[in-house]
Amino acid sequence: MKKNALLSFEPVSGLGPISDNYDALFCDIWGVIHNGREPFLEACDALERFRQERGPVILISNSPRPSVAIPQQFRDIGVPGELWDAIVTSGDATIDELARRAPGPAFKLGPDRDDGLYDGLELHFSDLDEAAFISCTGLFEDAHETPDDYTDLLMQARENGIPLICANPDIKVMRGDEEIYCGGALAQKYEDMGGEVVYAGKPHKPIYRLCRAWLTNIMGYNVPSDRILCIGDNVHTDLAGAQNEDYDCFFVQDGLHGPMTDAFTNLLKQHNISARYLADRLRW
Repeated sequence: MKKNALLSFEPVSGLGPISDNYDALFCDIWGVIHNGREPFLEACDALERFRQERGPVILISNSPRPSVAIPQQFRDIGVPGELWDAIVTSGDATIDELARRAPGPAFKLGPDRDDGLYDGLELHFSDLDEAAFISCTGLFEDAHETPDDYTDLLMQARENGIPLICANPDIKVMRGDEEIYCGGALAQKYEDMGGEVVYAGKPHKPIYRLCRAWLTNIMGYNVPSDRILCIGDNVHTDLAGAQNEDYDCFFVQDGLHGPMTDAFTNLLKQHNISARYLADRLRW
């Protein structure tokens, strides 16, 4: 376990001054590279420069979509450049879990835009009363709904004794300047109600195993753990996941958790979470 969270942050001006310490990056997407509406150009430039001067960049996201869908999302938002060598998503890790449970039936919980997750899985979908499990990618209408709108549905699922497969463990993200709930908020609520939840994305091990498989088996890089740097903006997923895997972490303090106040540091202390570096955004 790394040193106490309250003492661990080393403020840095950007990635450049510390880049020689690392041979590979595992970098979050939403909140670091873009905010769902527009790209962060300094971050894109920093990742491109690391690839040119140091080594591979693997983007690691709790998106419930398969990784093959992310480049089109980048194009839609206007993310420029060639800033990654591979992309690994929670959707990728979740597909393995869903495939083991096919054909279901499953209750599909989430917006239609995430349906690409199910391509080729031969899952059967049903009403909640007939389902063997819930596949959750998020809220149906995340622009205006909250987890409290799902109390009755989740209570019924718990009474039926079925597990919830969470394709996106994020609790909240910032879409532009708006805070929206993600699948992880529903999963957390279901757990609090006594329901069974299965996770595959950050901070859990399956998604990091996929990243290491890409790095070692597919790309041919044998990088020691202490030469891998994780970059992210979420305490509960990015920071906790890096710490669980014993990777150094570059924390982008972008406002998702509020300012660096006593309440924020108490959050870190409460969960015993730390990171090595701190900056207000990713830049070179």
